[in-house]
Amino acid sequence: MPEFLTTRQLQQILHVDRTTIYRMADDGRLPAVKVGNQWRFSRRSIEGWLKAQSPATSSADAQPLSPNNADLTKLIPLECVQKIQDTFADMLGVMIVVTDLRGRPITEVSHPCGLFELVEGYPKAQALCQEEWAALANQPSLQPAFARGHLGLHYARGLVKVGSELKAMLVVGGIAPQQWPPDDGEIARMAAYLEVPEDKLRPAIARVFHLSQEDRQRVLTYVQRIADIIAHIMTERNVLFTKLHNIAELTRI
Repeated sequence: MPEFLTTRQLQQILHVDRTTIYRMADDGRLPAVKVGNQWRFSRRSIEGWLKAQSPATSSADAQPLSPNNADLTKLIPLECVQKIQDTFADMLGVMIVVTDLRGRPITEVSHPCGLFELVEGYPKAQALCQEEWAALANQPSLQPAFARGHLGLHYARGLVKVGSELKAMLVVGGIAPQQWPPDDGEIARMAAYLEVPEDKLRPAIARVFHLSQEDRQRVLTYVQRIADIIAHIMTERNVLFTKLHNIAELTRI
């Protein structure tokens, strides 16, 4: 096995042009040594450099995460995404969660409202929320818009794509409509429908997020932008895993 990679091999691994490789080597961003006027790229050094870009995966077991076989738990760096999600949820004063296309949460719910925290402990209410989130994947509109859910609260979703394929959703919610709280009859109906004790539901009804019309519009302008940030992170991670797979293949040559 050759000790050094050729520039062409490195181009195939990193998906960049020759000039970029030389520039990265020249400013120290890429491990390389210069012999006369030519750069040399140690296979072992490049392998180590690529592995250092992703602490979660080694070149020995790296697999390219194509849109058809990607495992979301690998594709999303959860700690990083959770911090971003938490920050935006606190800033906007809403609840945020990232789900897969079946409505199953991938991240922990950020800044949950009291009503959601209550019903999350009841199986039917929990299942209804997941069904509701799953239905968002089939909505034809690409632009985030508020809809009313089983809890009577408003929510919206942003699309998270890798390449051209929808991989996940960002769900923003916990927002009270203008006519809130519900009257006694509606609360009783909700309790029966969600299978939540009415005496527990009533005090939780007040623990929701009240936003002005201006703030509601502001939230909508951020929904897809946050989803796009997460999509960008997922895309970059997908590229990185593909590079790791390529270098693993080269080591078998």
